[in-house]
Amino acid sequence: MRVTGVDRRTFIAHGLAVILGAGIGHAQPAKPIPRIGYLLSVPLAEIPSPERAAFIDGLRQLGYVDRQTIVIEYRSAGGNFELLEDVAAELVKLNVDLIAATGFQATLAAKNTTKTVPIVMIAVGDPVGAGLVENLAKPGGNVTGLTLSFPELGGKRVELLKEAVPKLTRVAVVWNSQNAANIAEWKVMQSAARALGVALESFSVRQSSDLLNAFTAIPRYRPGGLVTILDSLIGPYRQLIAKFAQEQRIPSILSLRDYAEFGGLMSYGPSLPEIYRRAATYVDKLLKGARPGDLPIEQPTKFELVINLKAARALNLAIPRTLLLRADQVIE
Repeated sequence: MRVTGVDRRTFIAHGLAVILGAGIGHAQPAKPIPRIGYLLSVPLAEIPSPERAAFIDGLRQLGYVDRQTIVIEYRSAGGNFELLEDVAAELVKLNVDLIAATGFQATLAAKNTTKTVPIVMIAVGDPVGAGLVENLAKPGGNVTGLTLSFPELGGKRVELLKEAVPKLTRVAVVWNSQNAANIAEWKVMQSAARALGVALESFSVRQSSDLLNAFTAIPRYRPGGLVTILDSLIGPYRQLIAKFAQEQRIPSILSLRDYAEFGGLMSYGPSLPEIYRRAATYVDKLLKGARPGDLPIEQPTKFELVINLKAARALNLAIPRTLLLRADQVIE
């Protein structure tokens, strides 16, 4: 049979319609952009903190860009821990794929809110002792992530401060006693202090406003040193703590490297921004189908000692050479 020009055009058009129709019928629906929650207990700053910036950068390195290949929903309790579970519930209602919880309080609130949404805890001390996970190798449940420190580090900071200030006998300790993960570190710190002949005085900070009360009470104690136990409540105010220690002329040590850069005498601990950057790898694994209960908890492996000699001179302290030689950085 001969096909005319008109018939040929009709035949081709019909064939294209069949092909396109078949393609449309078998087209896969567009994959939804992953949505993750980012939960904080402290106020959410307009300019990202070094930790949040490191988390975002870690995601970017893995191909996740906010509002393009992923959506990050930020929620903050604004320093009021009583609001944390309500804020976590908001994230659950948004059907987020997972929650990145910063610190112990945020992680606990997220865990109390959902048993099904995966939770990446970031910078939590002693998650087993605090009851967040079953064990570090196989956490079980819906929580995994990264620890911030070991309880032994609290005792180590007291030892370092005593080495820098040999006549040290009284130390003020600023910490959040409501954080169950801090209790083990406090006990180790007490044991280390007794062995060194140092008396500790506890100044508990349970919400942001308590810091001002501590700053008022500490000078009356007349301490020879100041140590903190880091958590999500203390960390954001490290610059303020450094300024207070400078004004009161109190030798001090905190966990975070930039505490010494802000003017504190010393810092000793893991890199907090690096912990947040590593948290992005957990987000990636969970979004790709890993089960949180099967992902081992990651512990920091490197601890940095930073000494601010400018601060030491202002305090009329001569830092022993043996201590300076062990420092990873000396700020002149």
